[in-house]
Amino acid sequence: MITTEQILKALSNVEEPDLGKDLVTLNMVKDIEIDGNKVKFTVVLTTPACPLKDLIRNACVNAIHHLVSKDAEVQVNMTANVNSNRKDARSVLPNVKNIIVVASGKGGVGKSTVAANLALALSEGGAKVGLMDADIYGPSVPIMFGIRGERPMMETVEGKGMIVPIEKHGIKLMSIGSLIDEKQAVVWRGPMVSSALRQFLTDVNWGELDYLVIDTPPGTGDVHLTLVQTVPVTGVVMVTTPQDVALADAKKGIAMFGGGQINVPILGLIENMAYFTPAELPNNKYYIFGQEGGKRLAEQLEIPFLGQIPLVQSIREGGDDGVPAMVGGDNPTKLSFMGTASIVARNIAMRNANVPPTKIVEVFV
Repeated sequence: MITTEQILKALSNVEEPDLGKDLVTLNMVKDIEIDGNKVKFTVVLTTPACPLKDLIRNACVNAIHHLVSKDAEVQVNMTANVNSNRKDARSVLPNVKNIIVVASGKGGVGKSTVAANLALALSEGGAKVGLMDADIYGPSVPIMFGIRGERPMMETVEGKGMIVPIEKHGIKLMSIGSLIDEKQAVVWRGPMVSSALRQFLTDVNWGELDYLVIDTPPGTGDVHLTLVQTVPVTGVVMVTTPQDVALADAKKGIAMFGGGQINVPILGLIENMAYFTPAELPNNKYYIFGQEGGKRLAEQLEIPFLGQIPLVQSIREGGDDGVPAMVGGDNPTKLSFMGTASIVARNIAMRNANVPPTKIVEVFV
């Protein structure tokens, strides 16, 4: 007769590849049911976007067959509970597990496009996701998501008036562009920008989220400092294009977050506009901005390389029409974003398991 103890002993030989420990030690095995030779249990992954689901499932089945009974009928259910490593008081964004900052050293590298599609790709994997547009001077979320002119609602939460994010394509959205007329220029000094950002963090009811993706302005300035002083950022995704001028600025951005007084883990580098592929020649790649500059920079700085996003006309059209690339049908660009999001989710899971929690940073400037 098969016992629960035998099942757990067998599964203690199955290692979670990213975290380097066995499933039983990680408390990832739940709801074991045994009926004669029929064995059923659930493996709780650390991210819905885990690309190793099939590998882990097959390893579980093999472990039962080899160590318990070769005749066992094994059913492995896979679910996910995104992990978090927050140890702060959670006075800000209390129900948000992970806070991802998307940054770039310079403008024009497609950072907002990457942030939007990264958020959508994480959501497509089954996670609860929000996207905050922290680019106060140049908000792009209203246009990219087709919500121009829409205004968020207000609600009362525990006696406090809170802004309700706009929901579109399965994710929650907040942008200064949803609060002011799009023809109106934001002519604010740094303290006003920082104050607005804090309001987005404290006065918006984000609810329960696995990931809050924050699209920051290009460069290194007030917004970035305010963020790390207000919330414990899980990690940073840096966006660059392959040419040297973009890489030089990306290097500065990585240096700002990854060292000195601000010490936030770098989740990796995305090389956007890596190559041009015309619609009529889908198998052709033209490296008009240089080849693999971002990949080389990641290797040089010893940070993860998250992938390459091609330069194709449909990305621009989708952004202008309010239909991001991730929302359309299957296409090479969507597959690129899905692959990138999968690596980001894995890197967050490993970061949470192996790196001390990020503290809210005290920066004296």
